[in-house]
Amino acid sequence: MRPEGPVRATSDAARPRRRRRWWVLGIVAALVVALGGYGAFQYHLLDSGIRRSSALAGTTQSSHGDTNLLVMGLDSRLDENGDPLPQTMYAALHTGDASHGGLNANVLMLVHIPGDGGRATAISIPRDDYVDFVGCPDGECKGKIKEAYGLAYDQEQRRLAKQGVKGHAANQQAREAGRKTEIATVRQFLGGVPIDHFVEVTMAAFYQIAQNVQPIQVCVKENTQDKFSGANFHAGLQEINASQAVAFVRQRRDTVHPDLQFTDLDRSRRQQAFIASLFHQLKQADTFINPGTISSLINVAKQNTAIDAGLDPIGLARDASAISGGNLHFFTLPVQRFGFDPLGQSVNFVDVPVIRSTVHAILTTGNAPAASATPRPSASTGSAATPDRKVDVINESGVSGQARLVLRAAVAKGYRQGLTSTGIRRVSSVVDYAPGDSAAAQSLATFLGGIQIRERASTPAGSLIVRVGDGFTLPAGAAASAASGSATTAPAPPPATAVSAVGGGRAGPPPTALTDLSGGGIPCVK
Repeated sequence: MRPEGPVRATSDAARPRRRRRWWVLGIVAALVVALGGYGAFQYHLLDSGIRRSSALAGTTQSSHGDTNLLVMGLDSRLDENGDPLPQTMYAALHTGDASHGGLNANVLMLVHIPGDGGRATAISIPRDDYVDFVGCPDGECKGKIKEAYGLAYDQEQRRLAKQGVKGHAANQQAREAGRKTEIATVRQFLGGVPIDHFVEVTMAAFYQIAQNVQPIQVCVKENTQDKFSGANFHAGLQEINASQAVAFVRQRRDTVHPDLQFTDLDRSRRQQAFIASLFHQLKQADTFINPGTISSLINVAKQNTAIDAGLDPIGLARDASAISGGNLHFFTLPVQRFGFDPLGQSVNFVDVPVIRSTVHAILTTGNAPAASATPRPSASTGSAATPDRKVDVINESGVSGQARLVLRAAVAKGYRQGLTSTGIRRVSSVVDYAPGDSAAAQSLATFLGGIQIRERASTPAGSLIVRVGDGFTLPAGAAASAASGSATTAPAPPPATAVSAVGGGRAGPPPTALTDLSGGGIPCVK
């Protein structure tokens, strides 16, 4: 489990202060909207009361009849109007009262429904992925992808306050700014994919949905307990109630079995497993034709859900029916490595070109990207003189700008561009490499003036990590390469290949792997 870094100061509405974070199970809100579309009367009740948003006005739409739906789950202890929840709900959730939480988009899931009736896919974006923000909200241009919403909300709230706009009106206008920035940031991160519709929910929606459909069957691979979330599950298949469902999707650690190390990516797979189980259960039961249940779910959607102005609940109901069962696959995007941003917050560093290639492959084929028939050369099979490696640079020298300079020189030499970041101060510079890749590391180290190399099992295959230490200076040849800017644009890297989301033994799948989970049945996860 990674430690949480300090939280940057901002308004309470924009960022949570507590370490106990909420993962809203956002995609279930799409199911709520779909269930509410059953029958003309139910549609009228829903359509006349649900909050609509114009955040997607003027954006590019999908072609060929495809639909991309972005689900955003907010870390908020308030309803969609910005009002407190009932005290009984705070007691049941065990996540603090109205003063806690904020407007981070802690769940981001892109649901792709092909226009040709092919298999639908849902792509989970880990909430702590370190990305570029569109528009630099609140003056911040990089950060965790979940923060784009809260930063834009905070910025708009302050602007409105200067104009004397307060209360519900200010809350709704600021929410629109948050939605627009979060959606634009997600689109940019994924390579410009169209987003046709969105569903936004607060944390209360999940608990209310679980109340309406309990008991729910889930499956975990090991006995696990967590005193923080209240999780206490035995290995295998079991039925849980609404309160236990909250613990199931919130668990981020095990306080009894220290060898079960959870990460936020495990929580993403818990969310996906819960959705798959719920879809399976709803298809077996009479929920779709139970007027009392549908009426209750409509009320949930009205209180704690917002959708874009163009979303048709009846059309979404048809889509929900089409993607139930095994016709839906869930993917969790890979993380390159865990680390810290310049302010000390723990973040996920990702290979953006690989993310974009992977998303493109999934949306184009509906399948997990297949392994390449011709593997890329490694240090043992290819020429070390050919820079067939991606380079990340961590500035640990204390001198601003060193990482960008080193990466520019490496890219000009022909290496593939990776990420720059700032780390803890170190004395000497070093190139980290994966086992079996020493020749490639030595080639880069020589180019950078003969710095040390170091084998580390945590280094992703095909990557080299340069850690710039005190007193580092680029040699003349490398400096000339950086100044020339003569590098050509690197070709798009191959997409990540998928591994099973239920594999990996007790440790679970590695965070560096794209994971694939089938929507059919009740999957057993970590």
